[in-house]
Amino acid sequence: MVSQRVGEYLEARNISYYAFENSLGASRGSISKAVKDGKSIGSSVLEKILNLYPDINPTWLLTGKGEMLLSASQRTPGIQTYRLKTDVAVESQQIPLYELEAFAGIVPLFGNSKTMQPVDYISIPHLPKCDGALYVSGDSMYPLLNSGDIVMYKIVNDIQTGIFWGEMYLLGIDMGGEEYITIKYIHKSDTEGTIRLVSENPQHQDKEVAINNIRALALVKASIRINAMI
Repeated sequence: MVSQRVGEYLEARNISYYAFENSLGASRGSISKAVKDGKSIGSSVLEKILNLYPDINPTWLLTGKGEMLLSASQRTPGIQTYRLKTDVAVESQQIPLYELEAFAGIVPLFGNSKTMQPVDYISIPHLPKCDGALYVSGDSMYPLLNSGDIVMYKIVNDIQTGIFWGEMYLLGIDMGGEEYITIKYIHKSDTEGTIRLVSENPQHQDKEVAINNIRALALVKASIRINAMI
C-alpha cells in the first residue's frame, strides 16, 4: 500500500513523523496512524509529498515498482513549508536572501534588516509572510535540512511570550559573549527560565539554554533544497 511505502521512505531517510506531518501541514499523528493501520492517504496529501520531497520516485510511491529514490539528475528543486494553522499565505512576495558571513551574526541582521543589503531576492507564491532567508550550515536538522539549503524565516520580536512550542526556529544565542547560531525545535523545559533545544539529527543531544540568553529568534517558515545536476 501507499501508506506502507511512505513509512518505508521515512525510515530510510530517518525523518520523524512529527517533522513529516509538520512539513505537509497535516494534523499530528495523521500520517503515522495511516501507516500503522494501513489506511489510504488522500490524493491532495500525496501531491504535497511529491512536491515537497523531490527524491521520492512517484512510480515507486504509487505502484511499488522501481527504486524508492530518484537519482540526483532526475530531481527538481524541493520546497518545504512549515506552517502554523494560523498562517495566511501571501500570493506574491520578494523575500530578501542574506549572506550571513557579511554580518556579525543574526542579532544585527534582525535588528537592522531593513537597511541591510541582500544578495538576492526569492519569489515563491503562496508562502506565509517571511522577513528574510539564509543559507543553512551544520547538520543538526539533517535530513530535514542539509547544509547549503535555504531557510525562510519570520522574526519573533517578543522572545519571552512569542514561542510556539515544538516548532522549528532559527536562534542567535549568547554563549559567553559570542553568538551561537543554530536551527532547532524549541520544547518546554522542566527548569524554570530555560528552554529545550531539540535536533532532527539523532546524533545531536538535546540542550537546555536560558531563555534570557536568546538574543535573536525567528520562526522557520519554509526551506529550499536545490539538487545538483550530475
